[in-house]
Amino acid sequence: MKFDALARTRLISFGLILIGALFLVRLFYIQIINGNNYSDQADRQYLRPTNNAFDRGSIFFTTKDGNLVSAATLKVGYLVTINPQLIKNASSTYQTLAAIFPLEPVAFMKSALDKTDHYEEIASHIDQTSADKIVAAKLPGVYIYKQKWRFYPGGKTASHLIGFMGFRGDEYLGRYGLEKSANDILARHNDGLKINFFAEVFADFNSALKNKSLGQEGDIVLTIEPVVQNTLEKELDAFNDKWHPDSAGAIILNPDTGEIYAMAATPNFDPNAKQEEIKVLNNPLVEKNYEMGSIFKPLTVAAALDTGAITASTTYNDKGTITLNGRRISNFDFKARGVIPMQEVLNQSLNLGATFAMQRLGHQNLHDYFVKYGLTEKTGIDLPNEALGLFSNLESKREVEYANMSFGQGIAVTPINMARALATLGNGGKLIVPHVIKQINYTNLLTKTIAPVNVRQVLKPATSYEISRMLSIVVDTALAGGKDKQEHYSIAAKTGTAQIAKEGGGGYYEDRYLHSFFGYFPAYSPRFLVFLYAYYPKGAKYASETWTPTFMNLNHFLTAYYELAPDR
Repeated sequence: MKFDALARTRLISFGLILIGALFLVRLFYIQIINGNNYSDQADRQYLRPTNNAFDRGSIFFTTKDGNLVSAATLKVGYLVTINPQLIKNASSTYQTLAAIFPLEPVAFMKSALDKTDHYEEIASHIDQTSADKIVAAKLPGVYIYKQKWRFYPGGKTASHLIGFMGFRGDEYLGRYGLEKSANDILARHNDGLKINFFAEVFADFNSALKNKSLGQEGDIVLTIEPVVQNTLEKELDAFNDKWHPDSAGAIILNPDTGEIYAMAATPNFDPNAKQEEIKVLNNPLVEKNYEMGSIFKPLTVAAALDTGAITASTTYNDKGTITLNGRRISNFDFKARGVIPMQEVLNQSLNLGATFAMQRLGHQNLHDYFVKYGLTEKTGIDLPNEALGLFSNLESKREVEYANMSFGQGIAVTPINMARALATLGNGGKLIVPHVIKQINYTNLLTKTIAPVNVRQVLKPATSYEISRMLSIVVDTALAGGKDKQEHYSIAAKTGTAQIAKEGGGGYYEDRYLHSFFGYFPAYSPRFLVFLYAYYPKGAKYASETWTPTFMNLNHFLTAYYELAPDR
């Protein structure tokens, strides 16, 4: 009896296993082998394998708490088409469709009445509710198809950074920004549209065996913090409304790691717009060079401090104007200060003080430090089309050229290159690589985290501390007359005002300026560096007037948002 019971149990178990196996085989047949046939029958009115039906990885912002927020994703909807040869009543068809979604009457009637045509697209990006109504209407000659397209939930937010998609010939791919530079990671190499996950797993497994490049596909997680990014863009908009520059831009980064929390430039654009409507085709933060003016002075002073050529208490006789190689070099107001210490060079932004520091340092040393600051090379930021600076004057033998460079004229760099160089002042003297990609999550379940990169040591840590101390005195005593001094937080900052060179050469405009501003905080162990610039703002001559309120707004916001501990 025990044997019979055991045999019966085994027989039942075997039967169940056999039934399960047959079920799996049937499921495999239905979903894998014949999946397309069933899918076609079920979705014939909806699915259309066109360039619109594509797959692509996502781009995410990262909140300060580590949560992901969509920056670029796929949106699913429907494409509406007509076959004019099958439309029985064009007017009635129009009225029915126009009641469901906006439809231009003249264009529709022209297409619908053309009986020589058999296919016209009349609407795209139709939502599910509208699609259901179209199906329910059962209109002869009207068809809808499933459609996917690239969607940017933030609209203009970080548009220069993220970029947009577009056609190159018949291929739909990244054409600008990260969409372009990271296209190989974001692109998917699927053959046709897969609508069944179970089938997709099997199909992609076999494809991966044949194409190793598929293992490099993934999603991109950015260092960009969405609240910081939106706050920065609002501040830029307010600045533009008040000062009306031709263009402006800003970067907020961690000077220790190179992580960029926010970067924005105006004019910007909505990447959701049609490609032909997007007129902005370069990112000035990485692709355009500017003469930055007096924010170069801390770099010159720091180099002289680093070599021991000067100290903070070193004095010189400021005569207001000097002549070098037959050309006049003057302070911004042409006034002499007499015998003053180097601190006043930064406090009052004195061109002759920077020239003095350059002379103590020597031409070759200034050249070498500007090279070490990375001004003659690209930063290596993970964005496309980074420009190399304009630094031919560094090869000059003339004293006047070195004088001009010491206070930021006659040498031009990109905003990202300038921000990176300035970061050395506060981060202990090291040159970092700025980056916007935090992590890549590959489809093969592997994850790559982007680690900070230190290129080289530029300044001694003691020099970094000393120049930070001097720049904090600028904020506490000189910037806006010291009214923006923070009781519990140290801030290191400097403004810059540079004449704009005339197009095609021929000197500088007398009434056009580039305004720049940088600051980092807390001064002696900075979490944030804020860099700001504006090309030809109207209504004010000096950057201290235009940019100081914006910088202080950002300082207050970042300090509160990240709950920075007081440092004094």
